[in-house]
Amino acid sequence: MLILSRKAGETICINDDIEIKIIEVSGDKVRLGIEAPKDVKVLRSELRQTMESNMKASDAVSPDTFKDMLSSIKNKG
Repeated sequence: MLILSRKAGETICINDDIEIKIIEVSGDKVRLGIEAPKDVKVLRSELRQTMESNMKASDAVSPDTFKDMLSSIKNKG
């Protein structure tokens, strides 16, 4: 792991196409701006963990249960 110290307004470059700019430092929070190509996913780690957890949960639902759930939703509308 590379550990760097940066001040507001300074940047970090990754390869030739990703730039991370320190926007603001306030107390224990840092605001970052990230410029990256559209095909590069940039996610907060907690969002990524939630997505992975949701995928695992959806894998546990059988196709028949899923069809029943959809039918139930359609019947309420």
